[in-house]
Amino acid sequence: MQIEDIWPKYRARLKAFLHSRVSNAADVDDLLQEISVKVFTGLPDLKDPAKLQPWLFQTADRTIIDHYRKAGRAQAHPDDLWYHRDDPETRQDLEGCVEPFIRGLPAETADMLMAIDINGMSQRDYAQAHGLSYSTLKSRVQKGRSELRKAFEDCCNISMDVRGNISDVQEKSSNCRKC
Repeated sequence: MQIEDIWPKYRARLKAFLHSRVSNAADVDDLLQEISVKVFTGLPDLKDPAKLQPWLFQTADRTIIDHYRKAGRAQAHPDDLWYHRDDPETRQDLEGCVEPFIRGLPAETADMLMAIDINGMSQRDYAQAHGLSYSTLKSRVQKGRSELRKAFEDCCNISMDVRGNISDVQEKSSNCRKC
């Protein structure tokens, strides 16, 4: 199987597939180019020619998902973070607590959350730098964030308003001073 034989046959169908899921024509062209690169580099690994079409469209689907994830991340602003929408005094109290609570987690989890959530490293880059699969890292980040939330909840009563914003934080006991 050669890209020169495959691409002309599937290009129009892939472009139609992209148009059905992405509204911006310029993005469609960019995504089609990105898919062509992925097909060119991944084609030698495809052993069964019968699986070509499903593989092509799965590659296109994943590329679309990545596109929307990147777009979502690019629009995120520090003011959108949960503790930035809350009462300024409560937010200030919590901002000083996040890092100490993270440091109170097991070292591997703390390093991971510091790199990703505090220093802004992408999960994909962190996974690659530490020799982990991306899906494994995503699970570890989710688990680490759950551990962080539990650490907060073990020390503090957190009250939320109807929109889910933090409205008040009360320390549960004085022996829980992490911040």
